[in-house]
Amino acid sequence: MRIRQLAVAVALLGVLCVPAHAEARDLGRDTLPANDGWAAEGEGTTGGAAADPGHVYTVTDRAGLVRALDGGSDTPKIIRIAGTIDANTDDDGDRLDCADYATGGYSLKKYLAAYDPRTWGAAKPSGPQEEARQASAARQAERIVLPVGSNTTIVGLGDSAVLKGASLQVRNAHNVIIRNLELRDAYDCFPVWQPNTGGLGDWKAAYDNLWLTGATHVWVDHITASDRGHPDAKEPTYFARNYLRHDGLLDITNGSDLVTVSWSRFADHDKAMLIGNSDTATGDRGKLRVTLHHNAFESVVQRAPRVRFGQVHVYNNRYDVTGDDYRYSLGVSTESRIHAENNAFHAPGHVEVADLVKSWNGSALHQSGTLFNGFPVDLLMIYNAYNSGSERDLTDDVGWTPVLHGPVDSAAAADRAVARGAGAGRIP
Repeated sequence: MRIRQLAVAVALLGVLCVPAHAEARDLGRDTLPANDGWAAEGEGTTGGAAADPGHVYTVTDRAGLVRALDGGSDTPKIIRIAGTIDANTDDDGDRLDCADYATGGYSLKKYLAAYDPRTWGAAKPSGPQEEARQASAARQAERIVLPVGSNTTIVGLGDSAVLKGASLQVRNAHNVIIRNLELRDAYDCFPVWQPNTGGLGDWKAAYDNLWLTGATHVWVDHITASDRGHPDAKEPTYFARNYLRHDGLLDITNGSDLVTVSWSRFADHDKAMLIGNSDTATGDRGKLRVTLHHNAFESVVQRAPRVRFGQVHVYNNRYDVTGDDYRYSLGVSTESRIHAENNAFHAPGHVEVADLVKSWNGSALHQSGTLFNGFPVDLLMIYNAYNSGSERDLTDDVGWTPVLHGPVDSAAAADRAVARGAGAGRIP
């Protein structure tokens, strides 16, 4: 414990020993600028800027963060994160691993033996090992699921604030700001086997690094989200499927609305960002209005983003495509209305322009000003010319034109600016 306390003290010292000109800037009191995307609609987004001094916290460990979050209360609050906070810790701050959460006789070896498709078949897992998995998962969730309430600002101090292993969840909350923070490795110790997913079955993890569900007026700015520490690519294969430990980096679902995601970095992950969770969630019509601008998507396999129903403005983003497992970047799904402009894509030789888009029951995609490896391309025309034939052509008419946005840079200028400035620790 003494070593840990010393590390925290050093982290705080690094935060506090900043130049005088830097101390004058209080990021916790910042509010979303006017017209900066959908989150600026109406009254805008102010987070906890109105918090009184008694509700301004600087936290250095999970226990302090939990106290500051106050169970997701609506009280205006500013929470400043200093150093690295690990959500997989007990009340004394000692590290917990997956074995510490396991209960009821759960073991991966027994789970694999119980639900091997060759003997179990295609039925949903049930019985003692699935019950033990659920009980073990509930124990982990008690530690790592952190609810964020309305009128809250969470901001990292300095240039190295990290929240590790946590799933921040903005659930049915309003007016939230999350900035200048690295969200790392929301690692699921107990993924569930789903035999009927994707035809061959698949593993399903439970946690997003950041999940907006039923949330409104949210500004996410200068975050870095990744699987750093436990990349799924290094996980083993069971039942001929990769044993996934992560879900999304940032998912926006269940009627969430009026969200701006800016100057953030999403990296080294499979399914990065889902906007709208179901083709049958018709209550999402008229919601899921999201702006994504000046973000970097690096080594992301898919969902950058995938959209259902929402009016989503995707502009001035940078995409670095790597790896042989790349699937697509822009996912056009049921009733989605994506307005994409002046985005820059970098890709290796085996990735074609048409690969950047994937459609599931989608009908329209507006795009303009797209750069592909430095060359201007008509993304929609090329997609329609080269799609598989099982996907219908997309029209250019998405039925709306964005008006809430700052200056739209050329794709080339945005490409350079995002490479320099996106991610945690890079607020100018």
